[in-house]
Amino acid sequence: MSWDLASPFIIDLRVGNDDIDGLGHANNAVYVTWLERCAWRHSQRLGLDLAEYRRLDRAMAVVRHEIDYLAAGYEDDELQLATWIVDWDQRLRMTRSFQLKRPRDGATLLRAQTTFVCIELSSGKPKRMPAEFVEGYGQALIGA
Repeated sequence: MSWDLASPFIIDLRVGNDDIDGLGHANNAVYVTWLERCAWRHSQRLGLDLAEYRRLDRAMAVVRHEIDYLAAGYEDDELQLATWIVDWDQRLRMTRSFQLKRPRDGATLLRAQTTFVCIELSSGKPKRMPAEFVEGYGQALIGA
């Protein structure tokens, strides 16, 4: 399958009955849930799971989603969602891109970007990324 960028992290998804809204297609809010799931799985693969976040008293919190809904997903559609870390300042901010595709016809259903800010879990305030974040997320930066 052809992706917008090289070396994506990919998860497989299936549109379930509970994902369908009154218009007969996957509800737009479900797509946001999928973006979060994909980002978390990628973070886990990089060694930055919830236990590590708690140990470090840091987390990457969403501050902005930009989503282009390009085509509808329907019940029982098998989909693939890819993510890439495309930008970061190694201090506070990181940006992920996403692309959602339906393999059976190659259609791109969604493109999105999410901006995260590093926060201190105990206070909820922005706080510089620890070395573990710089190392973990840095290895996945496109072009790194």
